[in-house]
Amino acid sequence: MSASSAFPDSIEPGRHEPLGATVRDGGVNFAVFSEHAHRVEVCLFDERGTAELKRYALEGPVDGLWSGFLPGIQAGQLYGLRAHGPHAPCEGHRFNANKLLLDPYAREIVGQFRNLPEDHGYPFGHPEGPAAFDERDNGATALKARVAAPLRGLSPRANAPRHAPRDVVLYEVHVKGFSMRHPEIPEALRGSYAGLAHPAAIAHFKRLGVTTLSLLPVQFAVDEPHLSGTGLRNYWGYNTLGFFAPDPRLASGAVRHDPAAVAAEFRAMVHALHEAGLEVVLDVVYNHTPEGNEWGPTLSLRGLDQKSYYRLQADDPSRMENLTACGNTVNVEHPRVAQLVLDSLRFWAGEMGVDGFRFDLAPVLGRTAAGHDPRAAFYTALRQDPLLAQVHLIAEPWDAGPGGYQLGRFPGRFMEWNDKFRDTARGFWLGHGPDGQAVGRGEFARRFTASSDVFRPDPPTNGSGQRSPLASINFLAVHDGFTLNDLVSHGRKHNEANGEDNRDGRDGELCGNFGVEGPASDPVIRQARERARRAMLATLLLSQGTPMLYSGDEFGNSQGGNNNAYCQDNEIGWLDWPSADEALIAFTAGLARLRREHALLRHAQWFGTAEGGPSLRWFHPDGHEMREHDWHQGGRHALAALLSDGRERLLLMVNPGAVPARFALPAGEGARWSLLLDSSGELAPAPLDAGAMTAPSRSLLLCIDRRFQPL
Repeated sequence: MSASSAFPDSIEPGRHEPLGATVRDGGVNFAVFSEHAHRVEVCLFDERGTAELKRYALEGPVDGLWSGFLPGIQAGQLYGLRAHGPHAPCEGHRFNANKLLLDPYAREIVGQFRNLPEDHGYPFGHPEGPAAFDERDNGATALKARVAAPLRGLSPRANAPRHAPRDVVLYEVHVKGFSMRHPEIPEALRGSYAGLAHPAAIAHFKRLGVTTLSLLPVQFAVDEPHLSGTGLRNYWGYNTLGFFAPDPRLASGAVRHDPAAVAAEFRAMVHALHEAGLEVVLDVVYNHTPEGNEWGPTLSLRGLDQKSYYRLQADDPSRMENLTACGNTVNVEHPRVAQLVLDSLRFWAGEMGVDGFRFDLAPVLGRTAAGHDPRAAFYTALRQDPLLAQVHLIAEPWDAGPGGYQLGRFPGRFMEWNDKFRDTARGFWLGHGPDGQAVGRGEFARRFTASSDVFRPDPPTNGSGQRSPLASINFLAVHDGFTLNDLVSHGRKHNEANGEDNRDGRDGELCGNFGVEGPASDPVIRQARERARRAMLATLLLSQGTPMLYSGDEFGNSQGGNNNAYCQDNEIGWLDWPSADEALIAFTAGLARLRREHALLRHAQWFGTAEGGPSLRWFHPDGHEMREHDWHQGGRHALAALLSDGRERLLLMVNPGAVPARFALPAGEGARWSLLLDSSGELAPAPLDAGAMTAPSRSLLLCIDRRFQPL
């Protein structure tokens, strides 16, 4: 009996929901969206994925949906899709039934994408280019979906800690890079989901005082074609193809071959982190896919219905609109495409248990024909969803298209990466901003107080008047850029290892080497770098808003000046635990502890907006409240902030200068000050009985009025 004889002769009518392959009633239901296809087929393969055994035409379309039910089929069956329709590139259609397509809803994916010529819808070298039609069948080598069994047991969502927004401290981390060189994590678990949940990893997170891990992409991703043959790979994972499948490359070696076991390891990781009181946020990429521009391969969405799934150029539908600088742009404005994104989010929150999402190039999600719209239908659906209402929503508030910079313009509960804070904090302590000029007191004050000019504009726009200071995600460094250690050790990028002649990565990224490029032996330079680094960390964790640490910055991790380590799945991209600075870890943990212990440092209200609420006054080092001309005093950048809420009073003094600065201490209302922190380490915590004190060079000081200090 042939293998195909075990399959039913014909397909039965199926349900239109849920989309994808669903085990039910002794068989499998298939449902897929394609508005412009003339015929959609599901193709069953042998267990190796190389031989197509049976092909069935789905019924449809009904509202663009095709469906069918195959009795007797079980979880574990490999399958792919073929879509028949017009091949009319000039009209935006690139149907080619010779190309096996990955189900966009695949929860399990098998095989390896090798970017073969037959994966493309046109023959290489044809004079018509991507307008030509390729008749080769790629079914034997294409990626396959595997029918997934229902997930067993409670979702890790059941033990989610759900930290109050004001208590959140984010920690951006790569699953693999965190543990690959960690000496306390067993070698078999290093670089995996299990490694990130190992007790040694959890102990570090708890010691550090972070509450929420923001993971770089974990959805199934593939390498870009230009990396083929270079020995490099897409390490970061911002090239998502499978929106419902965890990436097996991030699983431990013992389970990597089995997609079901990979999903189980991911869920176990989330559960273990939740048990430790740690939240998990995923970096998600719904703005583009690996299919690239019109010259790219046909893997899934392009072959199913390019005109629906992607944004096409209005004056030439044969070409993709490229608002992402990655070749294509997902058309989230289309209701069914928005459904794909929302279904994926619900899957990761509901089934896999995660606590939120950071949306890469987020303005793409709200793009309409008129540009980015904070009232776009996708945002409305996202805000109204009862499950997604429970999780964090974080925007990277820019894309690569016209009008793509949208900081402060996201709706509702969205928090946003605030690059203005990054540039100001760096520039203030390095002594020069992005324009080469010193960062003034006023700019520092705005960013320290959660960028009210951005998130609480006057007059309010698009509901922005209802946003909290916590909407500002403050950061010093993230994955795409210099590490904190490198930005005080280098004056330019060093990306030669990426194989692009140092052309890739951001030119002109704000940094300063204090006189020597790279590692330095001069004690004066080393001290200046260390003080600047510590002052920046103190600024980050003591500012209003939501702080986010980049993994490794707490112990001085370096990438050798590489500010675009996207392809460095090696010691450049992995955290250098053997060289970790224990003193810096302790210092960073102490800052997080101060933030936890003093509510004034993490208010959910804007200063001065509520009766009896928090207030802030800015003081000149001479002791008087800042006057208009003081904010513009050239060459003078030191200043102080007095924070009060009726329960405690804190005094923060900042001196970014290369020489000490004397501060008069506010003495009103009988204040009695004690020093809690000197970021330079020169001064020890102690009562301050004099009316003035000297702040060391490049230092941030925090004092408390000890009349309010608990015994």
